[in-house]
Formats: sequence, C-alpha cells, structure tokens
Amino acid sequence: MALYEHVFMVRQDASTAQVEALTEQFKTVLQENGGSVTKVEHWGLRPVAYRIKKNRKAHYTLMNLDAPHAAVAELERQMKINEDVIRFLTLRVEDHETGPSAMMRARSSREERDDRGPRGPRGGRDGAPREGAPRDGAARDGAP
Repeated sequence: MALYEHVFMVRQDASTAQVEALTEQFKTVLQENGGSVTKVEHWGLRPVAYRIKKNRKAHYTLMNLDAPHAAVAELERQMKINEDVIRFLTLRVEDHETGPSAMMRARSSREERDDRGPRGPRGGRDGAPREGAPRDGAARDGAP
C-alpha cells in the first residue's frame, strides 16, 4: 500500500470535540476501505493566510495514512461532502516521519522560549527597560 500525509482544516467555530469526532469518522472510512492511520496530530486552532469560506482561523489535523488509492479517494470524497471541512491536502510520501512533525517541533520550541521568563515591561531581554524607553513616572514630553 502507498503512504500518504493528509492535512485537513476544519472551520473555526467547531469545537475540539467535533474535530476529534471528524477525525475518528475519517479513520473509520479509511479502515472500511482497507487502509490504516499510523499517526494523528492535532495542530490546534491556527490563523490561515487568507480567508477561506469566510474563516480567518481553522483547526488543523495531520494524519499519516497507509492505504490504497481507492481508500484515499473515498476519504477525499467524504471530506468534500462535509460542510465543516474547509480545505484538505493529501501528499504521497516515500516514508513517514518518525517523531513529531515540523509543526509540533515549532510549537514545542516556541513553548520553551515562552518558559524562559518575562521579558520586562518594555520588551528588554533581561527584564530591564530598553535604552531610551521612557520609565514609569518619567516625563515623556520633555517637561520636568
């Protein structure tokens, strides 16, 4: 069987539970047609580059598939029918990535950066105000 990476986007006003239910529904469609899902990653609610069907954000989900073409074609047909799915993309790959995808690695590195501590009131890296930034209580327009 062929290996695929499949990403789909669900409208922004759907709940996380609805997204997970859709994922289970699509996994069932694949299994009924002789395929399997090896990995599922929920990337969460993210902004889109441009409006898609009046949505500015979407819930993204990645599925690694091991399925025949007929199963993938049925999956895509089901997604076209579903009103909650606003976009999807299926790519054939030589082999699946082991471990987290690039999106999940970027998210974890961003969370590590955020855990380093506050950057201060004016964005200084060491917590001190930037040079030339007005201090609290200091005159801002040259008045004493």
